[in-house]
Amino acid sequence: MDLEICVDSVESAVAAARGGAQRVELCSALGEGGITPSAGLIRAVRAAVPIDLFVMIRPHGGDFCYSEADFAVMREDIRSAGDLGADGLALGVLNAASQVDVDRTRCLVELARPMRVTFHRAFDFAADMERALEDVIACGVERVLTSGGEADAILGTSRIAQLHRQAAGRTRIMAGGGIRENNVRPLVEATGVRDVHTSLNSTAPDAARNGHPLAGIGARAGEFERFLVSEEDVRGIQSALASLSAGSPN
Repeated sequence: MDLEICVDSVESAVAAARGGAQRVELCSALGEGGITPSAGLIRAVRAAVPIDLFVMIRPHGGDFCYSEADFAVMREDIRSAGDLGADGLALGVLNAASQVDVDRTRCLVELARPMRVTFHRAFDFAADMERALEDVIACGVERVLTSGGEADAILGTSRIAQLHRQAAGRTRIMAGGGIRENNVRPLVEATGVRDVHTSLNSTAPDAARNGHPLAGIGARAGEFERFLVSEEDVRGIQSALASLSAGSPN
């Protein structure tokens, strides 16, 4: 079993590694669903943790249909992530019809080599998920992150199981969204997946007090706090995964 933790800081990456995760997905702006982190953050996390580091390649929040300028930024960010020691990338490109943009996705996957590529939860916004899976497989991605098109992976259990069967070893289906220690084992047993992705984020107050309580920035205006991953939470979900018998579905 592989456990991937979504993180946006060095502290959270270290907690994920110490808690037993096999991989971190590094991004910024979690309130936007994650965008590409800075070069400085990638470099610092690479120096801080020995586990696999996957970097989010997403130039902005919102949809997953990108302009020519956005696509140029994505290519540059891929080159930068490789130079900074990333083991892999999480990316996803759709077209205006909510289908996988095969040409652009294949271009990014080829540019990324030898880094591995996960097609991230842009997949859950595809109009036809069965067709989308065949498209991303054709692009050569190693993993597809999905909640089964639902608000979380628990609600999407049956669809995730179906996608896992459809993939038939041609790519790995990674379940993600709302996964915790108390639900991960039944999810894995019901779907057969061997990869799990979760943020496990809790909020922590900043060290400094907000001297102007009416002031706020962004979607979390008025909340002077940030996301952090707890080593204890990671260890709990990793223990739940480790308790699965060797005979769990493959």
